[in-house]
Amino acid sequence: MKWNFRFCFVVWSVAIVIFVGAGVFFLPGANAQAPFYQGKIITVVQGREPGGTGDQRAKAVTKFLEKHIPGNPKIVHQYMAGGGGLRAANHTYAGMPPDGLTIGSVSSGMLGSAVLGGTGVSYQIEKFHYLGAADAGGQYVFYTRKEVGAGNLEKLRATSGIRIGAQSVGHSNYNIARLLAYLMDLKEPRFVTGYSSPEIDAAILRGELDSRFNQADSVLQRNPEWLEKRLMDFHVILEIPKGIKHPKFGNLPELETFAKTEREHQLVALQRGFRVVGSPFILPPATPRERVAILQEAMAKAFRDPEFPTEFKKMVGDSAEIVMPDVMDKTIKELPRSPEIVELLKKIAGPNPLPPR
Repeated sequence: MKWNFRFCFVVWSVAIVIFVGAGVFFLPGANAQAPFYQGKIITVVQGREPGGTGDQRAKAVTKFLEKHIPGNPKIVHQYMAGGGGLRAANHTYAGMPPDGLTIGSVSSGMLGSAVLGGTGVSYQIEKFHYLGAADAGGQYVFYTRKEVGAGNLEKLRATSGIRIGAQSVGHSNYNIARLLAYLMDLKEPRFVTGYSSPEIDAAILRGELDSRFNQADSVLQRNPEWLEKRLMDFHVILEIPKGIKHPKFGNLPELETFAKTEREHQLVALQRGFRVVGSPFILPPATPRERVAILQEAMAKAFRDPEFPTEFKKMVGDSAEIVMPDVMDKTIKELPRSPEIVELLKKIAGPNPLPPR
């Protein structure tokens, strides 16, 4: 009996230890791991100057991204302007640590620079991890200051040496303006770069520049009186996607109407395609897959947040046009890559005089 009693005592003791240990093991939160991003700081490197519409757009998105990343990290912004997003794209591709704590925010010009083989491109667009964008498509308008005296297309064509402002060679505004000058046979246009977007408009008001291409909604947000009081002459619009009419500028001729040949139609289609992906948020190629997935999911939740549309419009002055990573990947894969068209658009979008038509 003693032996049996001792045996039972040992068995019960072991059972109690196992039971208690198991209870501790399965206590809620006992084995839970804190989210990777908890207590972290994420840096968004913007390929633009601060203060413009692109800056406000990026901040409107990251305000909600911060909310939906597990662990709610703090997001801060840095600025790395240059080359129409080229400098920031290069930095994102190879200069920043691929740890999911640094995100690039670049303009669609980085797409054109890569496809056209621009100088200084050290990235491959297919290898970035795309998180999405809130400005897919949109309309671009070309306008001149009243003092130029180009009140219609005939007078615009007759104006010699018109000074067209842009941020940099390779920026989408620069590329579209060059394409316009090519298709409209403008007389000896002069392209002046080195400004931020707000600085271009200020230079136009000072008489330092004569004209520019700009997003239609940026014009209406920052300078609505230019249209309402007819302080500028508006000439041409580029629709992205094609066929989407702007409520305020729907009367303007679309850029492709100036194309005379199939080759010229393809030029406009390629340039239009560069802009479909908007201004993407991107991660370095070597970023761990699990962190890419976390950020992509958080971005999707940010765009679906019921407060996002109202806050975005309040900050940016325009409704968000969402494009998700799968659409970006598909668009990039299907961009026209005809060597002849690419080479011609490369010359048009470059720093040298425009090629003969």
